[in-house]
Amino acid sequence: MPEKVDLKKTLDGYRAKRGEFRFLDVPDARYLMIDGHGDPNTGSFAEAIEALYPVAYRLKFASRRELDRDYVVPPLEGLWWADDMAVFTSARDKSLWHWTLMIFVPEWVEDSLLAGVDAPAEVRLEPLAEGRCLQTLHIGAFDDEGPVLARMHNEVIPAEGLVPTGRHHEIYLSDFRRVPPERRRTILRQPVGPA
Repeated sequence: MPEKVDLKKTLDGYRAKRGEFRFLDVPDARYLMIDGHGDPNTGSFAEAIEALYPVAYRLKFASRRELDRDYVVPPLEGLWWADDMAVFTSARDKSLWHWTLMIFVPEWVEDSLLAGVDAPAEVRLEPLAEGRCLQTLHIGAFDDEGPVLARMHNEVIPAEGLVPTGRHHEIYLSDFRRVPPERRRTILRQPVGPA
């Protein structure tokens, strides 16, 4: 039986502290991805999760069976964007949000392995290059993220002479189906670059 690796415990990108904004260089990575639009409280968001997780687990079992390498399926992640980023920080108009839900795939899993796990057409394996990022840990309801994001975008990033360069990235360390909103742990990440 191969040793099971928990990437959440070994990768720096899964580390963050509440109240602390930290810059880090995030290495290029590959993710299972599925796209959507609109309010995450709608059925399409839940359907996307239901399409993504079975593929992630089939890929994990294929890695264990065919590569003799086992791992804990990493947490759900999401990229979020809109034409006007104020809909995230102040207006919070979820109907205007676009999103890509993702699950990290270890580097040893070859692209060819995905072909054998019966993935729906809308689920793809794709690289993500974020580079320099700022991140922090938010504890609480998703709807309470606004002030933290406003501080990140309007204070911390400009104070360093930087600007946001990519999509807002969230890492859901808590299973939001089981953890009450006030106890949810979410890493909030923003790629940045020179102003």
